[in-house]
Amino acid sequence: MRILGIESSCDETGVALVDAEGTSVPRLLGHALHSQIAMHQAYGGVVPELASRDHIRRVLPLTDAVLAQAGLALSAVDAVACTRGPGLAGALLVGTGVAHALGMALGKPVISVHHLEGHLLSPFLSADPPSFPFVALLVSGGHTQLMRVDGVGRYELLGETIDDAAGEAFDKSAKLLGLGYPGGPALARLAEQGDDNAFKLPRPLLHSGDLDFSFAGLKTAVLTQVKRLAHAAPEGPATSHLADPLTAQQKADVAASAQAAIVDVLVKKSLAALTRTGLKRLVVAGGVGANARLRHQLDAAAARRGLRVHYPELALCTDNGAMIALAAGLRVQAGLVAANGPHGHFDVAPRWPLTELGAPA
Repeated sequence: MRILGIESSCDETGVALVDAEGTSVPRLLGHALHSQIAMHQAYGGVVPELASRDHIRRVLPLTDAVLAQAGLALSAVDAVACTRGPGLAGALLVGTGVAHALGMALGKPVISVHHLEGHLLSPFLSADPPSFPFVALLVSGGHTQLMRVDGVGRYELLGETIDDAAGEAFDKSAKLLGLGYPGGPALARLAEQGDDNAFKLPRPLLHSGDLDFSFAGLKTAVLTQVKRLAHAAPEGPATSHLADPLTAQQKADVAASAQAAIVDVLVKKSLAALTRTGLKRLVVAGGVGANARLRHQLDAAAARRGLRVHYPELALCTDNGAMIALAAGLRVQAGLVAANGPHGHFDVAPRWPLTELGAPA
């Protein structure tokens, strides 16, 4: 069964084609991705209306490119999958609208996919795929969650952020340092030149006894440190207007200290989740999963404790169509959605907790 997947939840347009024959892990036949980073940089963040318009321009050419990679015609597609949510409403409507139009034209079923389920299952496309059960650390721009995963569609929430997500902590800290958009990768690059221990920043909820996260206080601590270094009062003006800006080394040290604080919390909470569940396998998914320090710390801890850690391929850490097509294929194989079912109901779910993901689609 060949499934065409379309992802358009935020600022990346992704299209991919997988072959979900039999019970083996769906095989990637082709994928293409367009990032809107350059377009949004001038605004310092994603502009929803611009994102939606760009998805409209990109999705069909990307579909043609994927079919060309696979050497197949559109008529060879057996089902179309799309991201139903969560995400930006307008952006979701573009991908969902195209998917349903293709499904209607081809007379093929349309499978709605949860964006986070796509991330959670994306390591199954890697060279070292996991096996069930495992603990999943979902770390993206707007989500930080720990889940117990016993199978496709069988998810138990273990802990989540009560305010800012880890990705938001990266982005907001980067903005305070004047690093622009996207902030997370820029902060990680700058941190390579800094000292992790230069500044003592908080590790929120590190010893809370539960598996929840909180990163809003870390952002405030970074702001306070930046202002202190710039000889401004904590209640002073924004850092962009300070008369005495930070030196390049000070910025690098703040970046390194902030990254170290975020990663320490993610690693220790993930290890605590494995201990609590008695499981020996961790899956890391989402954009923050590409962070080199996070991977190094988790791999080192896993080696010491006899654990296994699985990641998506770096090219599949950010939003992409491959994870959407994969999730649809795995749901078909698990019997959670009919392979020859109806065209599907047209709707989007901008706010859709993974814990509310029903088994039948």
